[in-house]
Amino acid sequence: VMARIRKVICHCDTPAWVPSVPPAFETAAAGSLKADEWRTMATIYLPIALVSMWGEETSHPTLSKASFLRDVLDHTMDLVSAVSLACRRIMTESRMSAYLACITSWVAKFPSLHPTITPRPNWHMAIHIYDFLHLFGPVRSWWAFLFERLIGQLQRLPRNNKFGK
Repeated sequence: VMARIRKVICHCDTPAWVPSVPPAFETAAAGSLKADEWRTMATIYLPIALVSMWGEETSHPTLSKASFLRDVLDHTMDLVSAVSLACRRIMTESRMSAYLACITSWVAKFPSLHPTITPRPNWHMAIHIYDFLHLFGPVRSWWAFLFERLIGQLQRLPRNNKFGK
């Protein structure tokens, strides 16, 4: 899967305004992805890679393996859709409702598809984003990318505990 994602990143032409993602994003040399890069990964590159591997007209060793991978693809697309809807510049009641449907579907299906993974508190919190969309409007009006950028710059400053050096 990782090799396919890297290949998609290298071969996709995206508009200049789309934040780039390092092709070797999973390596230490690439550093850690920022939130906006994760959003690009989740809404552009990951769907293309997974659909090309697990979507219609793909072949798999067994019918049960094909069925499982298609279920995982559909499950992943619930999350991709939720992220895409939450990040729209204009929020409507229908988009908020669609977000809630996608995220609750994703949370509900997780235990059956990935039984060894323990549920995380942020999964529950993701359901409450629906409430925040009602209260505060589009996520773009209250997300913290600017603060993340500042924290990243502060983390890169030399810190040797010696004033002025």
